[in-house]
Amino acid sequence: MARAAVADAVFAALSNPTRRKVLERLSVGPATVSELAEPFDMQLPSFVQHLSVLERSRLVTSNKQGRIRTYELTPERLKLAEDWLSARRAVWESRLDRFEQHVHHLKTREATP
Repeated sequence: MARAAVADAVFAALSNPTRRKVLERLSVGPATVSELAEPFDMQLPSFVQHLSVLERSRLVTSNKQGRIRTYELTPERLKLAEDWLSARRAVWESRLDRFEQHVHHLKTREATP
């Protein structure tokens, strides 16, 4: 999957509050489908769709032992989102720094007789 498509999948998965809460839960440690679904007031098939989105985006992985499926966070994909956001933040911080320098230069010039 191309890097842009990966980022699209990750941000699409992160756009839903239920999926973000699942990721928060999985940041504590692996959990079964039942454990993950418990706090949510929705039918299990609907909840499993959220898990499918998270798994397709590779934010989580799962393994099945018998009848129990356990999900685990895949931090590398979160790092991708963090890196993308950090790059955008760096651009804006640089622009704000240059603007601040320009304003400081103008104030200094006005104060000089």
